[in-house]
Amino acid sequence: MNHTPRTRTVVTCALLVTALGAGVTSCGSDGNPLSASPYDAAGQISFNGPTDEGKPADPDKPLEITAESGEGRITDVTAQDSTGRFVAGELAADGSRWHSTSPLAANAHYTVRVSTEDDDGAPGRKVLTFDTSKPTSKQRLNVTFGPKAGAYGVGQPITAQLDRAVKDKAQRAVVERALRVDSVPAAQGSWYWVSDKELHFRPKDYWPAHATVQVHSNLEGVKIGDRLWGGKAKPLKITTGDRIEAVTDAAAHQLTFYKNGQEIQQIPVTTGRPGFDTRNGVKVILEKQYYVRMRGTTIGIAEGSSDSYDLPVYYATRVTWSGEYVHAAPWSVGSQGSANVSHGCTGMSTSNAQWFFDHVHPGDIVKVVNSNGDPMEPFGNGFGDWNLDWNKWRTGSALTAGTPDTSAPSHDAPRLRPVAL
Repeated sequence: MNHTPRTRTVVTCALLVTALGAGVTSCGSDGNPLSASPYDAAGQISFNGPTDEGKPADPDKPLEITAESGEGRITDVTAQDSTGRFVAGELAADGSRWHSTSPLAANAHYTVRVSTEDDDGAPGRKVLTFDTSKPTSKQRLNVTFGPKAGAYGVGQPITAQLDRAVKDKAQRAVVERALRVDSVPAAQGSWYWVSDKELHFRPKDYWPAHATVQVHSNLEGVKIGDRLWGGKAKPLKITTGDRIEAVTDAAAHQLTFYKNGQEIQQIPVTTGRPGFDTRNGVKVILEKQYYVRMRGTTIGIAEGSSDSYDLPVYYATRVTWSGEYVHAAPWSVGSQGSANVSHGCTGMSTSNAQWFFDHVHPGDIVKVVNSNGDPMEPFGNGFGDWNLDWNKWRTGSALTAGTPDTSAPSHDAPRLRPVAL
């Protein structure tokens, strides 16, 4: 029987005349394990610019890989820089062309792996490397992540503070795509542009209990806009503890404390009286202070008026920057559990306040229901992020705004169930 030998696709590593200045190396099997391949793969690199062997590539230009006509097809392309950042791209349905869809970083070293197959289905591979030039501008966009590294409750949002305003939607998309948040266990989430210089990230539901959340930026060296490039950012790592939720029913004058969905404690409380009603909605604990001097003048009450006060307050757990706390209020014990007499805070006995203080952490959830107060602001007065439902939250993203959420229905609030103490 006669056997017709398979024809092998020939590698073409030439740069087109229209390529940007980019010296492509490792264009064959040169002893480097990365360059080893079953046989030479078809393809050529083009960048849309004048070719100049040895000159760094212009990061403003897209990366493009094309298969020689009649010489097989491309099956896969991966492009990655030396820091581990991948370049997103699209492969034509017929395998004739692959092009990048995310920007290249400046002053970076890239390795491109191209997989192909010939007309008989025989595989091939080629590994190419190239460098990109330095940024043409000195303007950098730097990012600072928050909160500080440490342990937090499951309601803690991630923040990203920019040192320059970004208003253009396309530029926002570049920034947002480069800010990565990874959680173990995994949690679906999204960024929200609070302002031109601030973003918040939260999951669809609260963070999983006992999760590890790592945040980093891939923005360094990436062009954001005309004369603006991404700068460095210090990565962030936080962990979460148990799922702690304190739900205050202002009408029932009672706070119920839940741990991982189980009712642990019920505490009689007083909340804001008419005219000083406590805000409804979900708040996140900002900080704990053993002692705070509270004065009516800080919330606009005239000194010497009938509503004026100046008191030492202990076991104070802060939930808004405007001065709302959960704290010890020994002067109102007679009203706790039966009437609302405070100026907006949630007051309880000293012993109960100490117990609460000892069992909560920054990032834990405090929710107020059945109050006549205004709803908690989403931003600007603490972390009211959870008062926006998921669909509304997605509208604040430069990447997901206007796109439907096709994920499974949310089951974020587990059924809260009482257990015997």
